[in-house]
This record gives sequence, C-alpha cells and structure tokens, in this order.
Amino acid sequence: MVDVFAALADPVRRDLVGRLAAGPARVVDLAAVHPISRPAISRHLRVLTEAGLADAEDRGRERHYRLRPAGLAPVHDLLATLAPPPIPATALDALDIEVRRTVRDHRKEPDEKEQTG
Repeated sequence: MVDVFAALADPVRRDLVGRLAAGPARVVDLAAVHPISRPAISRHLRVLTEAGLADAEDRGRERHYRLRPAGLAPVHDLLATLAPPPIPATALDALDIEVRRTVRDHRKEPDEKEQTG
C-alpha cells in the first residue's frame, strides 16, 4: 500500500484529488487538463487508488474514478494536531464587552476634562 502523504506529494496527484472531490470523472476527462499523456494520468490514478484515496470502476471501455474521502483521514488527523484549539465564543464575547467599555470610557473623558478645567 502506498503512503497517503507520498501519494499527495506529487502536484499532479494533488490536482487529481481536487478534481475528484468535485465528483467522479473519466480518465480521458482528467487527462484533458494536464500536459501529460493519458497513460501517465492512469499511473497517477493507480497510485491514488493504492493509497486508498480513489476508487476505480470500469464502465464498458472507460474507467471512472471517484474520491474516497475516508482515505484523507491521516491528513485530517495530522492537520488537527497542528491546528491551534478554537477560541471559545465566550472569550470573544468578553473581548466585545471590553472593547465597548473602553470606547465608552474614552468618550466620557473629554467631557470630564471640560468640567474640571
């Protein structure tokens, strides 16, 4: 089995994954947007299939590929460990209150200076 990260290391394969995310596609359609041969695209698709990122289905003389989203789980898991935890909404609410209080206090200051001066 091919490592998911090794399969995604190639820019052509990353593009193919992106195109398959939009829906199933025939090899001929996937090859039409790349300046490489159809057999080369087929080899890239084979790597994606071996890595568990795509499935192939023969329909007559054509081969159709579709994305296997579950195959992206290792990538998702890695990104989840690298991403910072989300900021809780209550922290943003507290920030909003503090900003409003500061703005209100700054608006009051000129009036207070006129009264003391």
